[in-house]
Amino acid sequence: MKILILYYSFEGNTEFIANEMASQMGADIQKIEPMKELKTKGFYKYIWGGRQAVMKEKPPIQPITCDLQAYDLILIGSPVWAFTFTPPIRTFIDEAKLQGKNIGFFYCHEGGPGKTLDHFKEAIKGNTLVGSYDFVNPLKKDVEQTKLQITKFIADLKI
Repeated sequence: MKILILYYSFEGNTEFIANEMASQMGADIQKIEPMKELKTKGFYKYIWGGRQAVMKEKPPIQPITCDLQAYDLILIGSPVWAFTFTPPIRTFIDEAKLQGKNIGFFYCHEGGPGKTLDHFKEAIKGNTLVGSYDFVNPLKKDVEQTKLQITKFIADLKI
């Protein structure tokens, strides 16, 4: 089975999960990068990022260089902003126009995920969601515990 992990990470949490997952699964990996990243620090990053998420903005992203049709499973990772997935992930989903794919979703947050999973399910209609997992503060927890959570997510995928 050919697996691709696509992710956006703002502070490194989702990137940590994506890299560990790729290592455990032998998957290809690609970071989704906006053309212009938010540069705010402190509390203002939540205001600007949250506003973009609430307004369902779709910022331009760097081109995806892999052939999405060549993969049997695509895992998508995102931080949670304003109780939903991030604008760069929204842009990717909108532009990729995936249909008939097996998709897994993982997301990182510091508090509650809100309706992130529901919003993601709506965005990927026409595909099969084979699993999801929400990671709470993965870089602030014991690394070995987080790796066990990743292993559980992988084992629970319905593929």
